[in-house]
Parts: sequence; C-alpha cells; structure tokens
Amino acid sequence: MKVADEMIKTHTLLQNYQAVKTALGKANQGAGRKAGALLLAVSKTKPAQMIRELYKAGQVDFGENYLQEALQKQQELQDLPIIWHYIGSIQRNKTRDIATCFDWVHTVERALIARRLSQQREGLPPLNILIQVNIDDEDSKSGVLAQDLFGLIDEIIGLPNLSLRGLMIIPAKANDNAFIRTKVLFDQVVKKYNLPNWDTLSMGMSGDMTQAVAAGSTMVRVGTAIFGDREYS
Repeated sequence: MKVADEMIKTHTLLQNYQAVKTALGKANQGAGRKAGALLLAVSKTKPAQMIRELYKAGQVDFGENYLQEALQKQQELQDLPIIWHYIGSIQRNKTRDIATCFDWVHTVERALIARRLSQQREGLPPLNILIQVNIDDEDSKSGVLAQDLFGLIDEIIGLPNLSLRGLMIIPAKANDNAFIRTKVLFDQVVKKYNLPNWDTLSMGMSGDMTQAVAAGSTMVRVGTAIFGDREYS
C-alpha cells in the first residue's frame, strides 16, 4: 500500500507540474513574450524526493524559505545540479550558509546583509541577488521601501562577489497594479545605472501568475499549485 500511495503522490505531483507549466506557457504567449518567464518551484516543507521527481521531469530551479531545511535537502540531492534560490528572510547569523550554499538570493533588503553575503561568498562565482521591495509599504512585509531603493543599490553595486540581477516583491492581496509599479521601478534602475546583469523581476505566484507575466515578470514563484498544501509541523 505504501508503494502505491507514493506512486499516486508522484503522479499527482507531475500532473500539477505540467498544469502549471501549461498555464505559464499561456501567460507568456498572452503577454507576447519572446523570452518566457522562468518557473521557480517553491519546495519549502516538501521532501527531497518530490524535488528529485520534478528534476527528472525537467525542473531545475527550486526555491527554499527555511535555511536548515534547505541545507538538509541539498545534502540529500547533492548528486543533482539543481539551481537553488533562497527566498526567505535573512538573519545576520545565517548569511555564511546562504552565501555559500545558494545560487540566488531573492530577499536582500539591507546593505549590511549584502556586505556580509559578498564577504562570505569569496572564492565562489558571484552570488545572484535580488532586492526585495516592500512595494505596498506594508508593516507586515519585509523589503526596502521604493523611495529607498536607489540608495540601497548605491551601496550594493561596488560589492565584488555579488551580481545584482533585479527586484522581488510580495504584493498586498487584491493590489493588481503592484506589478506595474514594480516594473516602472525596474525600468528606472535601467535608466539610472549601467548594471550588466540587471534582467530579473521575481514576481507572481500561483494565483496571480498571468497578471505578473503581463506586467513584465521574468520569474514566477509557484509552490502549492505544484506540491499541494504546505505541511507545517
């Protein structure tokens, strides 16, 4: 029975994955995008075996929110060339592991954290980072305020072991124009700075993927629509 249950779970996982891929393909097509938005599979609270099954199905980029959980999965999946994205909050005492064990970090919001990531990335390829913007100025959300974005960029661009790639947001619910306002910010950075790798807008999740892609998202973060409901202990 246990083997049968696992087969059913794997079948459902792969069905979900293909459905999300199809929906993203339609969103990219509807937006007239030559280069479609990339799918980031958010695998927090899900077992390493599910990540392995998705990798076999063609998914390479995976996002994790919780550092210790992610490190355990990376150990179990070290035979796979997965691209790991850290998308959780960053504590000062955790920057070394984040700097050395991930390919992307989506949640940089302070110059102090950026400096620590750069210092602790030494000897490795540059760490791809996104600045998290609190686009709706919510007390409950992390991120730099829009009016402080340029100041933070000024402090980051000289750091030697970071590659500043773009912006990430988690907008307020029922705020459809947050994506458009973030794209305006993104384009303002293009005009003000000459950043060689500035190419990424991480915005949009399961419920608002189509709107995000239409507004210019280059990376959507999808978890429950692929993996099912979160499993918190």
